Amino acid sequence: MASIFSKIISGEIPSYKIAEDENYYAFLDINPLAKGHTLVVPKKEIDNLFNLDNELYQGLFLFAKKIANAMEKTIPCKKIGVAVIGLEVPHAHIHLVPINGIHDIEFSKPKLNLTKEEFEEIAEKIANAL
Repeated sequence: MASIFSKIISGEIPSYKIAEDENYYAFLDINPLAKGHTLVVPKKEIDNLFNLDNELYQGLFLFAKKIANAMEKTIPCKKIGVAVIGLEVPHAHIHLVPINGIHDIEFSKPKLNLTKEEFEEIAEKIANAL
């Protein structure tokens, strides 16, 4: 059965897309820790990040780097934090989270409630900075 991320990549489930190429897809997390919280995934559905072949793994991080650089240009923050947890969705993914302090990337804290318009504006700003 396809993961929720595979359904997002195929367009079966809508997303606030930042960017994509033939192998990777980046989109805003709909339960963000901060404005701009982005997920970067390989299009190939593999559960564990460390089970990706070397080329796909390296490409995923290079793709995430481009997204993080665009985020830093458009989202006020000190840095872009990176997290790989992999328990909630059986599809390898990287969280890119704008942070100003170490506690900004704690996944147990309450998530932001953004409007559709806020998500669209953030996604457009990051995409335009690529």
